[in-house]
Amino acid sequence: MDNRNNTIAGWVLGAGIVALGASIVTAEMFKAERPEKMGYPIEGVTGAEGAEGGAEAEQPIANLMASADIAKGEAVFKKCTACHTANQGGANGTGPNLFGVMGKPIGKHAAGFAYSPALSGHGGTWGFEEMSQWLKSPRDFAPGTKMTFAGLGKPEDRANLIAWLNAQGSNLPLPAPVAAAGNPAQAAAEAADQPAAGDKGEDEPVLNEATAAGAKGGASNIHGDGAPTVDGRAGQQKTQ
Repeated sequence: MDNRNNTIAGWVLGAGIVALGASIVTAEMFKAERPEKMGYPIEGVTGAEGAEGGAEAEQPIANLMASADIAKGEAVFKKCTACHTANQGGANGTGPNLFGVMGKPIGKHAAGFAYSPALSGHGGTWGFEEMSQWLKSPRDFAPGTKMTFAGLGKPEDRANLIAWLNAQGSNLPLPAPVAAAGNPAQAAAEAADQPAAGDKGEDEPVLNEATAAGAKGGASNIHGDGAPTVDGRAGQQKTQ
């Protein structure tokens, strides 16, 4: 009797081991890896901007300078006063004095300030576009810079701040507006204050076929309710 019970117990134990092994093997065979990016890609849609119907493209800084507000730029500069001064003869702090910085060589403006090699070796001058890119992301503009400021994401804030900095001893002439990437013809037309190609000016009359023909000195083919006339022999009735 004991042998029989032992045999049954052995069979049950063996079946359990086989079932456990089978489950482990099956789990390994059908194991699903977690994707790096969750969700399913939709053609033509990228990221959160696509889900919201697309974000408006950022305007070039040159196009924002004409409407920049110096007073608002001074308010934005308050974020910088922990490290910078901008008055004439002001002392360098954690960052250099910024009086007259616009138009000066990048990374070489403030005498006696120890610029990082990333900035002093960048080259070029502080123009409107260069200053905008620096204020947007110092680390992207000059990788390795010692400046820890994260940057100003709003282009309007950058335009206002640049306008204020430009008024602190630089006074560079404002840049001319540039064509927007989305519609260069329209942007150029707006800069010239002219309607773009294919657009009708505000005071330009709309010509129909009749008035167009008259304007060219010819006779119109449209009379009455717009029905065509038949002239000459083509209008004569054929006699038998």
